[in-house]
Amino acid sequence: MRSYYLIKPYFIQRRRLIIAGIIALMAVDTLQLFIPRVVKRAVDDLAVLAADPQLGLYAAQILAIAVCMAILRYFWRRFLIGTSRVVEEGLRNELFAHVQTLSAPYFDRSRTGDLMAHAVNDITNIRMAVGMGMVALTDAVFLGTAAICFMAYINIELTLFALIPMPVIVWFTKVFGKKMHRRYGTVQQTFSELTEAAREGFAGNRVIKAFNREAAQTRRLAAVSKEYIRENLKLVRITGTFFPLMLLCTNISVAIVVWIGGRQTILGDISPGDFVAFISYLNLLAWPMMAMGWVTNLIQRGAASLDRIDAILKTVPDVADDAGASPNIRLRDIRFRGRISFENVTCAYSPDGPAVLSHITLTVPEGSILGVVGPQGGGKSTLLDLVPRIYDATGGRVTIDGTDVRDIGLQCLRDQIALAPQEPFLFSGAIRDNITLGRVVGPETLIRTAEDAALHDAITAFPEGYDTLVGEKGVVLSGGQKQRIVLARALLRDTPILLLDDPVGQVDTRTAARIIDTIRSRKGRQTIIIASHRMAAVQFADRIITIDDGRIIESGTHDELMASGGYYAKTWLMQQITAPAPKRTTVDEDKGP
Repeated sequence: MRSYYLIKPYFIQRRRLIIAGIIALMAVDTLQLFIPRVVKRAVDDLAVLAADPQLGLYAAQILAIAVCMAILRYFWRRFLIGTSRVVEEGLRNELFAHVQTLSAPYFDRSRTGDLMAHAVNDITNIRMAVGMGMVALTDAVFLGTAAICFMAYINIELTLFALIPMPVIVWFTKVFGKKMHRRYGTVQQTFSELTEAAREGFAGNRVIKAFNREAAQTRRLAAVSKEYIRENLKLVRITGTFFPLMLLCTNISVAIVVWIGGRQTILGDISPGDFVAFISYLNLLAWPMMAMGWVTNLIQRGAASLDRIDAILKTVPDVADDAGASPNIRLRDIRFRGRISFENVTCAYSPDGPAVLSHITLTVPEGSILGVVGPQGGGKSTLLDLVPRIYDATGGRVTIDGTDVRDIGLQCLRDQIALAPQEPFLFSGAIRDNITLGRVVGPETLIRTAEDAALHDAITAFPEGYDTLVGEKGVVLSGGQKQRIVLARALLRDTPILLLDDPVGQVDTRTAARIIDTIRSRKGRQTIIIASHRMAAVQFADRIITIDDGRIIESGTHDELMASGGYYAKTWLMQQITAPAPKRTTVDEDKGP
């Protein structure tokens, strides 16, 4: 239980309710203990053929006890099970909030299905361990102890004989508890793999259908599911042995009581009512003995899940505010002018991985436009990601207005940088919400931004306009529409620095021309870095660099690069030859409503 500290604050916060719930539970257990006493008197009266009217009184007493137990059960469930729900909510929110702080490298090496399993299955296991764990533990300790005391009150000798199997139960609990903890950890990991396989099958449904891979995907999921069942069966071998052994020990106690207690009843050492009451207490003791096994099961399962959650919460973001970050900058007391410098920058995605960028040195003056071109995988996107610290440089430094970006608070830094990534991601809401991302903007501003992104006409073609639901990942939109929504999202912020990663890669030439006009119109107002595979998208830039294999291989204006006859010039000429003739219609590639 080294991860217990995660749930300790909830116990402290709700300690009064927990104490009240435990008291109510103990009261219920106490009332249960009086029922065998009532039954004892009824049996003794019957044994001596006492008058019948007393049976009505006994029945009324049992009924009154049952009503009180029902009322008290409501309160202990409300307080104890309610606490487990509060823990569930708090841990899930804490987990999600922490995951949001983790950096891009963490998600590069983590699977979505694994994180989903943590947020759902592991949190559920913790909830069960907290709620029913407290109940089972209280019953095991209080009800078990009280039942033994009542049994001893009837006959100490018979009680000692009935408790002979108890040390065996303690030993079983210790041995099997360790094995269950290990198995639960393995089962949870396999469940993560199953969740990820299912997620990929749902998210990639279109690709699966297009390539007739339904059967293959089904086989893959079946294989992972089979492995999950196999690990669960290994766990069942342990729990399936543990619980029957607990029951066996309980039944051994019953057999001892029937054998020895029956003889004592015949000999008159105890009355028939005492014998029946003793059996009742022994049956009540059976639940605490079972509860010991159940609480062990719950706690081991919850502990394994708590350890997994703890491992995530202890993960330190690869990119975080530096301890020496300026408080004034972190508090957003300044606004960037926009001068960006890369000083001998090197970047690798992992310590032992190859360098994605090597010894990059360049300066982007305030209000200027830098074009970045080069082959795929050359490092263009990584160069852009270093400015808002999506990734951190592993060598050299990136500065804005002469200040190292690592000395600037992340919130301040990213508040003043707008990034339109190469792979557009849309949330499953309305187009309006995907552009604004929660910002409150007027309709005029929203429409103007959409027009700047060459998007307004496509949006109004939908029956619901800006309120059109885009579906998961924008499934109802074309690639070009999704790309322009992401572009509009970046343009709406009007930040000092604008980073555009291939903003015209999925649109036709006419739409691309409109977008390029928008970018050119922002020269002087924003410092813009635009990476693109289309040379026409960066032709107008104040400076153009070509990155290949992580290095700058050429730099200059369009005319200078054309004169040099290098990668840029050759690619420009090739694209001019292969470029399609301009369309005479005003309709772009959008698939429309």
